[in-house]
Amino acid sequence: MNAEELISTFPRLYHMAHVKAWPGIKHHGLLSTSALLDLFEMRGSSREALEANRRNDSITVRHKRYGEAVIRDNKPMDDAGLVRALTDMTPEQWYRTLNRKVFFWPTEERLNRLLTARFNRSDNHCVITVNTRRLVSDYHDKIWLCPINSGATKPMPQPRGTQTFRRICDYPFNDWSRKRRSCIKAVAELAVDYSVPNVRDYVERVTVRNSTGVVRTLSR
Repeated sequence: MNAEELISTFPRLYHMAHVKAWPGIKHHGLLSTSALLDLFEMRGSSREALEANRRNDSITVRHKRYGEAVIRDNKPMDDAGLVRALTDMTPEQWYRTLNRKVFFWPTEERLNRLLTARFNRSDNHCVITVNTRRLVSDYHDKIWLCPINSGATKPMPQPRGTQTFRRICDYPFNDWSRKRRSCIKAVAELAVDYSVPNVRDYVERVTVRNSTGVVRTLSR
């Protein structure tokens, strides 16, 4: 795949965060779990529990200078399913891989699936819509593409491992387009290494949404 194919197929990207996350994101940018734990100076066993294991519930972390932030749960995954799905990694390695990335959905359809999922449908969420061209222009070499929902093993644990995430130029876009009979379905996730500190440069719209639609607009 090349950058122009990515941009023309997916002109906008969507990031879903905790409903109260936008003020912190405006200030610090979009942070992966690992980047947030670095910012909040978390070390030792408390960090290990968050970064290398499944989180059954969302966790609030606190810092004397930066206040509070919420780290989302991993409810769509279960350890037994993950063990079956992994081809050449341990669960700990997989969780660490996910926690070092900032994730975007490439279509509004995939975003809506997450908004209407059983664990999310009763809550409001912050949804950040970004311009793909501007993001890719600045972060091309830090972007990964993924053909599956890497943070889910339900209802079926799809195989995954060290080759699941690919750089744009290495991603088998045509193969996945043929398999799924749609170029729109060929990419399930776009991820950026570690953080997007200047995400405000790419934002087109920020809304609060739930399973029924947009509740209010925070920025546009």
